[in-house]
Amino acid sequence: MESATAQTSEQVTATMNYLAESHRKPVSYMYQPPAGVPLRSWYISRHRTAIRNARLIVDDLSLDRQGFVLTHQHSKVTNFYDDAEVLAVYYPEVERIVKQATGAARVLVFDHNVRRGPGTEAVRGVREPVKYAHNDYTLKSGPQRVRDLLPAEAGELLKHRFAVINVWRPIRGPVEQMPLAVCDAGSIAEKDLVPTDLIYPYRVGEVHSLAFNPNHRWFYFPRMQTDEVLLLKCYDSAADGRARFTAHGAFEDPNTPPGAPARESIEVRTIAFFAE
Repeated sequence: MESATAQTSEQVTATMNYLAESHRKPVSYMYQPPAGVPLRSWYISRHRTAIRNARLIVDDLSLDRQGFVLTHQHSKVTNFYDDAEVLAVYYPEVERIVKQATGAARVLVFDHNVRRGPGTEAVRGVREPVKYAHNDYTLKSGPQRVRDLLPAEAGELLKHRFAVINVWRPIRGPVEQMPLAVCDAGSIAEKDLVPTDLIYPYRVGEVHSLAFNPNHRWFYFPRMQTDEVLLLKCYDSAADGRARFTAHGAFEDPNTPPGAPARESIEVRTIAFFAE
């Protein structure tokens, strides 16, 4: 009965973690910073938020309107914790998924993360879900990623439209603990997206933290299964009114039953290149 309720309930109310007001550019270190320097310069602002059941509108979703869609694909991967198998088997699968969903002329699959919820056995290279509203790319870091990955071709590629698409799926289902919430891109104002530096030992990246706005419309897909795949548009070079940035973050679902298994998921980053 609980699972049926979670599938059909119109929404849940949960806490979303936002960026608290900051008077300087937020900074996060992705390694142990120098002595006396905090791991991050910013603070979280917690807001009780309605998170709607996206299954009720799944057929109306579009990457160019809301910035996210749900599709289905049975993967031939047997172990998502095996990087070699993910690169050899899953990357080509993801390339096909994104091409089909976007109509892109070319798709580059370039990175992935496997995540497990807290309380599970530690696995090298596996991180916990990110319980913070954010978007992975900015006006600066989107084009820079193309330059970093394809330096010889970047000059020509950047003359045409491209989009960074994240591909998210459970590797153990159904997801009952700490599901992923996504924010309708059409409800995000430009001022809500706050560029944030990610400092690595040898480079500085940039993402968007999300500042609170009561107009945000949040969604999730209850009890996602392993053959369900969520596509998120994290950057689009086209500034013609279509969705460009889709904020997202994990949250604690009040429908999570006691003793539910920890969430296990994989997210793959891709760049879709278009002829236009």
